[in-house]
Amino acid sequence: MASISAIPPGNQISPANERVYHQSNLLGDWKGTWTKNNQAVELKVVSIKGSSAQIEYTHNGHTERGTGTVDGGTITYGNITLGTRNGTSAALLFEFGTAKQSAALTKTAAPAEQNKLVGSWIGSSVSTGQTATFRVLAINGRDAQVQYTVNGNTMTGIGDVYKNVVTLGKVQVSSDDGVHGTVTFPVGHSTLTVQVTKFTPKTA
Repeated sequence: MASISAIPPGNQISPANERVYHQSNLLGDWKGTWTKNNQAVELKVVSIKGSSAQIEYTHNGHTERGTGTVDGGTITYGNITLGTRNGTSAALLFEFGTAKQSAALTKTAAPAEQNKLVGSWIGSSVSTGQTATFRVLAINGRDAQVQYTVNGNTMTGIGDVYKNVVTLGKVQVSSDDGVHGTVTFPVGHSTLTVQVTKFTPKTA
């Protein structure tokens, strides 16, 4: 059973910043080419927590991972700055002394299989009496609109999507087939994994 520390934290974007800057638009996998040399460049914004962003920056054939600084609708990491207004296209600027370069990036769509996570996942543990409902309302790239209720406590927010897992805070749902899955959440000083099934409304 995974410890709480093993569960990756979700995005913590303040409601004020989301309302003004739409910082969730920054989340995702951005790909494009530099305008001067047409070399490929990729910037993954894995998560945003306060004024920090977890970044994967791929250029010249190698990948750097680190923490960028979020300021309004932009993220700065080292000598590069990414900015987007619509969440689908972005500008990437590189500045080092007098050297400057720019790139136009496009957010790549999430693999189709991730859409299997969209829906309402419901389950309970017979041995502990713990119940969980995890609703994935929509997925856009690495960004998921999520609402979950665990033992009567409800939380709504923007979760992280990674392969077949959606995580919001310390609660996550995973499924390989889009029908059966698990919800993992903290209980006291440990974590509990509950088997869940996607709710399918009956048609007349």
